[in-house]
Amino acid sequence: MTTAPMLIHDAEQTLTETPLLTITPTAAQKLVKLLTEKNIPDYGLRVFVAGGGCSGMQYGMAFEQTAREFDAVVELHGVRLFVDPTSAQYLGDATIDYVDNLMGGGFRIENPNAVSTCGCGHSFRTQDSSNSAYGAGGGSGCS
Repeated sequence: MTTAPMLIHDAEQTLTETPLLTITPTAAQKLVKLLTEKNIPDYGLRVFVAGGGCSGMQYGMAFEQTAREFDAVVELHGVRLFVDPTSAQYLGDATIDYVDNLMGGGFRIENPNAVSTCGCGHSFRTQDSSNSAYGAGGGSGCS
């Protein structure tokens, strides 16, 4: 699992940095719209992992004005994402998207570290989650 941005070589042998997680342009546009509507356009989105949910861990998101000490800060498509070091262990290479369909809309995290997810997609389990600080037990179920 990725815990920090990684340096990679591109075809021209120059170093480029890949972000801890990414956000799609659609999700970034929705986030900018929400921040503007709430009159907090300079805030960022904290993305975190907490214990609970029907698969053992669940995703969380909250608006925050500034990063905390030791946070990874990702800036893409005009938005800032804040991730604490513990959550970074579980969110490496994840992508935040926004889907809007007949069943409703919302932010969705596509996480390659998840070995299983619940039906609602808000909680997950990783290969190492049984040894994590969050535990591996079920929670309140899907919401």
